[in-house]
Amino acid sequence: MKFHGSIVAIVTPFKKGKVDEKTLVKLVRRQLDAGTDGIVPVGTTGESPTLSVEEHKRVIKIVVEAANHEVPVIAGTGANSTEEAVYLTKFAKKAGADGALSVTPYYNKPTQEGLYRHYRTIAETVDIPVILYNVPGRTGVSLSPQTVARLAKIRNIVAIKEATGSMDQASHILSLCDITVLSGDDSLTLPLLSLGGRGVISVIANILPDAMAQMVDAYFRGDAVKAKELHYRMFSLCRAVFVESNPIPVKHAMGLMGLCSDEVRLPLCEMSADNEKILIKAMKDYGLSVKG
Repeated sequence: MKFHGSIVAIVTPFKKGKVDEKTLVKLVRRQLDAGTDGIVPVGTTGESPTLSVEEHKRVIKIVVEAANHEVPVIAGTGANSTEEAVYLTKFAKKAGADGALSVTPYYNKPTQEGLYRHYRTIAETVDIPVILYNVPGRTGVSLSPQTVARLAKIRNIVAIKEATGSMDQASHILSLCDITVLSGDDSLTLPLLSLGGRGVISVIANILPDAMAQMVDAYFRGDAVKAKELHYRMFSLCRAVFVESNPIPVKHAMGLMGLCSDEVRLPLCEMSADNEKILIKAMKDYGLSVKG
């Protein structure tokens, strides 16, 4: 399966400390109605580090059922233990997910050979399309372009979410192999598409699912003027939703829009007052209605 277009890294809504399952279903339906091309549950934006294993599995199951095969569901199944990553990836396949998004192992800082073996083990153990996820700012380790090229030779390693913020990194990967590259940074999506990227796994699509989908679609239709117009209109808000650690700002924005609670789990906490002002200004400048 090929993954492309605007793919949302969907939030996990909470209510009084528990996963808000009804709201999660509503958020999935909102994405489908807006033209989103795919959904990633329990990624970084879905607060996977603070979900229990059972909650993690439950969220995957809910999203798969709510999406009802209308768009691909790519389950977040990464872990810093290869055994745990394999376990979660096996569950995702059994639950009916169309792919697995696997972040580089965090904290233990494996070598490039260790990273290669980690992903090879997952891909060879579970027959499901695997998307590599490279976000060194959060994990402390980065997949080199050469390692990505090695991994791209494995049949079911089909794509990479590239979140280094480096256009050189993306260019290097694309010069070495034909793996599908998806942007992991909303504000860099349009530049990455121009290098040969095929889409984005997006945070801001939680707020603006239609605009992100329209921007990517416009680019691939050959309407560069429309794509740039949408890019620049979203740009300030793209930056504002990363003014604090993701997903604190995007959840706060969704709370202000009445989409879900802004509740996050410790060690994440509510936004500072100063950063909230930055976020609200960006939302209002875009034209969004803000409650309260």
